[in-house]
Amino acid sequence: MIGADAIRGHIDLILLAILEEDSSYAYEISRLLTERSRGEYVIKQTTLYTALKRLEGQGLLTAHEDLSPTGKPRTYYSLTAEGHEQLALKRAEWRSTRALVDRFTEGPAPS
Repeated sequence: MIGADAIRGHIDLILLAILEEDSSYAYEISRLLTERSRGEYVIKQTTLYTALKRLEGQGLLTAHEDLSPTGKPRTYYSLTAEGHEQLALKRAEWRSTRALVDRFTEGPAPS
């Protein structure tokens, strides 16, 4: 299981990437995150809702109320144009971060 501390700085990237595919609601986002992590990370509901509201406040997501197929009201989240731009920036940042950390964790390069 991956600890929350290891993921904390990347929640925005993960959520933006999930929502790039399609609009979704919190429960479904949480389920997709757990499924794609193969159960190695389960997001706390408070963490998820806080992140969604923060991203919405930054203009990266829009939220709208709609009914589920069963008639239950849900709040669906979608990426804005700014959200797509931020996702591209976050992906580039992730690649740079991963490359930097790999330089330390994989040991010195052969001489």
